[in-house]
Amino acid sequence: MVPPPRKSEIPKIEISPRGAKRLKSGHLWVYRSDLISADNIPPGSLVTVTDQRGKDLGTALYSSSSQIAIRVLAHELVPDLPALLRRRISEAVSYREKFVRDTNAYRLIFSEADFLPGLIVDRYNDILSFQVLTQAFDAASVRETVVSELVAQLKPAAVVERVDARVRELESLSPRASGLVHGEKAATIFTMNGVQFHFDALEGQKTGAFLDQRENYAAAAQYAHGDALDIFCYQGGFALHLAKVCARVTGVDSSRPALEVADQNATLNQREIEWIEANAFDLLKDYSASKQLYDTIVLDPPAFAKTKRDLDSALRGYKELNLRALKMVRPGGILVTCSCSYHVSQATLLEMLSAAALDAHRTLRLLELRGQAKDHPVLLNMPETAYLKCLIAYVT
Repeated sequence: MVPPPRKSEIPKIEISPRGAKRLKSGHLWVYRSDLISADNIPPGSLVTVTDQRGKDLGTALYSSSSQIAIRVLAHELVPDLPALLRRRISEAVSYREKFVRDTNAYRLIFSEADFLPGLIVDRYNDILSFQVLTQAFDAASVRETVVSELVAQLKPAAVVERVDARVRELESLSPRASGLVHGEKAATIFTMNGVQFHFDALEGQKTGAFLDQRENYAAAAQYAHGDALDIFCYQGGFALHLAKVCARVTGVDSSRPALEVADQNATLNQREIEWIEANAFDLLKDYSASKQLYDTIVLDPPAFAKTKRDLDSALRGYKELNLRALKMVRPGGILVTCSCSYHVSQATLLEMLSAAALDAHRTLRLLELRGQAKDHPVLLNMPETAYLKCLIAYVT
């Protein structure tokens, strides 16, 4: 990695007409197959992107390893990268101050959607958790700028880096361990919609809890009633919100450590919830066969379709889950079904759910079509920033 070059030293990369068309449409990525010239450019460099006529298309971050070779940072020249990073962080903070409500935990920086491609930052009360996804943001000078600006603006008790070993391998980055980079505090309690959660900055998945579902947790609680079943409950996000309005709540997950945290969260909120460690597919098969019934069922599985190649098998998995769940919802009950797979579109998810309802001999009235919380903004010209779907339906 090298420090950001001076304006006169910024190398140029020429891209194909297809790549140029993609950028001109408002997208921010150029794939490696659309590079025409990118010789001897150091990993993680700041580059100027040009079309075949030599017209500048913007300033970007270059990866020597990823199939996403170029991620546009700005449509103009960027002579001072640290100044731009500080301004973008300030703008991300300001955006959350405008639109985030009823929580002290939210995504502070969402990579391309905040025009900081390759950087994720989450806030959990007084702890910030960040993740580096690209070569450029792994550079020491860039890291120093990001961490110092976050500390200056938000004054957290601690800043923690969460490392995804697979991402670092794909980006040809040297191994690094998760750990504290500022402060000494690694655990806190945060609040979403009046519900409290334990947070350990060095445990759990990705940067911590699933903050993108925050607004969907509250929406589900508006319709939930009676006996509720939360499948893939993780640390109890939906279950704890449902417990405020439902007579009985059961949460199911295959991860014992996640359920242990969920139980601690239930105690923290003085809620009685039954936690079951089980494979969701096996449990739903057994429960539907034994005709167990619920008034509210939530399905929030992990991403089944990591790539386009996984789409068919993912849809089979989603249909099986929803088919069995629909057989278990009492008439007048509520089904909340989610997908965090970008490759499964909202239209495809609705088509799957319609087929499952027909096979289950149930009728669904769609109450809400929802997405990710507003702290995970969506760029209209970049569909990859929209990935979460949450459908709430009335079952008869």
